[in-house]
Amino acid sequence: MSIFERFDDADIRALLDAYPLAWVCADGADGMEASLLPLVGRYDEQGKLVELIGHLMRLNPLHSALERRPRASILFKGPDAYISPEHARLRDWAPTWNYAQLRIEAEIMFDDAFTGSALTMLIDEMERGRHEPWHAGELGPRYQTMMKKIVGFRARVVSRSGKFKLGQDEKPDVLKNILARLPDTATAAWMTRFNTERL
Repeated sequence: MSIFERFDDADIRALLDAYPLAWVCADGADGMEASLLPLVGRYDEQGKLVELIGHLMRLNPLHSALERRPRASILFKGPDAYISPEHARLRDWAPTWNYAQLRIEAEIMFDDAFTGSALTMLIDEMERGRHEPWHAGELGPRYQTMMKKIVGFRARVVSRSGKFKLGQDEKPDVLKNILARLPDTATAAWMTRFNTERL
């Protein structure tokens, strides 16, 4: 296993919390169907990701593809940044790109009765921490009209794989140079997360 493929349940949760918008991909009648959808993770008592909660428009071709074959590849992309030799302070050092990615294979279960709960989970997650959190009831009668057009789903995690290429292969002094000069603070924070013991 590559050093970039070593991550834990806490890393998965942090990535999903910070970057909840994912590509949901499935085999369609005429090739692959894919849509960007915001998803909420659900975890067991040990903190392991067990399912993702989401919703989509019934008219979305992805819906019919997943009804035919309820299996999806779900792709999350975390922070990413170009790393220049200027950041490393080494002219004989090759540029690279640092990033975090996660792939979930999942079984999809649509549930009309679950749609309201799925929507509430997403809204609560996205509005958490706001001074005046918004709630769906503020839409009034429009809410029921919108609800007829969408369907909630659970994506049960079958497998997961990822790559967190965040400077684990750099010498400590080079890593420190990069962190001191990289303007992308999100990528720098994730690089620090994956190299704490080396800094």
